[in-house]
Amino acid sequence: MITINFIDTDVLIDEMNGVKEWIRDFTRSYGKEVGELYYSFCSDEYLYKMNVDLLGHDFYTDIITFPLNECETILSAEFHISIDRVRDNAVMFNRSFRDELHRVMAHGVLHLIGFDDLCEEDEEEMRKQEDRCLIMRINS
Repeated sequence: MITINFIDTDVLIDEMNGVKEWIRDFTRSYGKEVGELYYSFCSDEYLYKMNVDLLGHDFYTDIITFPLNECETILSAEFHISIDRVRDNAVMFNRSFRDELHRVMAHGVLHLIGFDDLCEEDEEEMRKQEDRCLIMRINS
């Protein structure tokens, strides 16, 4: 099950067309299944407060992921995504808002699958995997 919520944000529902099926498809392409994925879209300030209060991180971020199980084959998690960060990053990286939003949505799932982005080499691999997921979106 994939649930999408909007908290103090004005994200366009059109950006969500077909996204649940796409997430299921790319998750399966890694040999995993979707359990329960909860996406909450919010403002910068909302996510910043969560980052400080729950993780002790005093900085803005585009996504926070909270795994809900330890199962390696069935993925369940909460994803909290700042629409403000997504908008800013889309401009900074010269991408459409839709592409950047979907990239961040895939990014959270890729962390659950086991990809990381703590060093330059891992970050490069994460970008490749995000691109792979975005291509699947176009073909699904």
